[in-house]
Amino acid sequence: MRIASFDWDGRDPRALAAEIRALQPPLGEVSGAVAEIIDKVRSGGDRAVAEVEAQVGGGGTAPGEARVSDEAVGSALAQLDEKLLSALETAADNIRKVAEAQLSDPRHLTLEQGQSVELREVPVGSAAVYAPGGMAAYPSTVLMGCIPAKVAGVERVVLATPPGGGEQPVGDLVLAAAAVAGVNEVFAIGGAQAIAALAIGTETVPAVDVIAGPGNRYVQEAKRQLSGEVGIDGIAGPSELMVIAGDTAKPEWIALDLCAQAEHGSDGLLVGAAVETVILDAIQDEVERLAADRGIAEDAALALVAVPDTVTAVELANAIAPEHIELATEDARLLARNAKTAGCVFIGEGGATAFGDYAAGSNHVLPTGGAGRFQGPLGPGVFRRRISTVAISQAAARELAPTVATLARAEGFPLHAESAEERAK
Repeated sequence: MRIASFDWDGRDPRALAAEIRALQPPLGEVSGAVAEIIDKVRSGGDRAVAEVEAQVGGGGTAPGEARVSDEAVGSALAQLDEKLLSALETAADNIRKVAEAQLSDPRHLTLEQGQSVELREVPVGSAAVYAPGGMAAYPSTVLMGCIPAKVAGVERVVLATPPGGGEQPVGDLVLAAAAVAGVNEVFAIGGAQAIAALAIGTETVPAVDVIAGPGNRYVQEAKRQLSGEVGIDGIAGPSELMVIAGDTAKPEWIALDLCAQAEHGSDGLLVGAAVETVILDAIQDEVERLAADRGIAEDAALALVAVPDTVTAVELANAIAPEHIELATEDARLLARNAKTAGCVFIGEGGATAFGDYAAGSNHVLPTGGAGRFQGPLGPGVFRRRISTVAISQAAARELAPTVATLARAEGFPLHAESAEERAK
């Protein structure tokens, strides 16, 4: 693991945040390759999807055969051992309850001039969730993505995941998670070609309204290029964790948490901050031991920062805007109020990010790369859209028409003005 140490005086947190973010390895430029894949799928449909799958995925299915049968999804639950099924159901129940708590009730306002505005949310018609796969299985991502979509009221929820190398394209664990989450369709397609097929539509993959979920840089670049043609949740990149450790924090636990996030790959960002350098030294020793024992990628970047105090450490965290923050301090609950840009904040000794990754109920599809400054966790709101219903009585029209007419004529739109004035007569 690549470890960089910083002795920070608390000034200019943005400058230090930029230095720390520069420790991440560059993701590489893939926009041209992704644009080519999208063009192929747009013109070639199922055939192009199958060709790209065979080329970049090393396998794939025949054109038009990427959909996993409903029977396979339904029977997958019976194939799991009882302990694993119970874990899926517990995680799903917690995720569902947190998602349900995020739904908004309709609001009805009557304004001063007499008009009424009703604000309500409606679900999109269809949504897709991308779950990474292939050599590994991510049932947790299936639950995190698909359950909020179903809670949002989406009628058709689709799962796309890369085919594996076994007898069946998608393993029972992922299919069982899809069944628990109430997924309507499963497609064994991965990469940028999956995002293109879902956004554009092919002969056997109907287009969806929103695509959500994590993935590699090809998946995220495809979402970026197709945004506008389809709704997206955001760009979710490599995993990130910043831990702020107090005097009573356990360095061995913090090292475990940091190395656990490095299991996702070497292109993430890991940060440990503490006032006491003895804590940072102990974290470094334990991280180095764990990395050697467990084979953590040598390229993983870890910044260890000596800070003047924990309040200033939170200011640095706000400048970095990491995916996760752990506040392993005695005043964690108070500090958490000032943590404003992280995707998810974990407080107290028990607040390991791993709980949020799987079963705490919060979502693990979170903003990365500093996107927490303007984006939040995946939730039902990604799959819903707001609608305003406006009712204007004649009395309200008389009150509002002069304002509308004045503004419309100032903008050079006289017909707008006359439209409002007619209603006021």
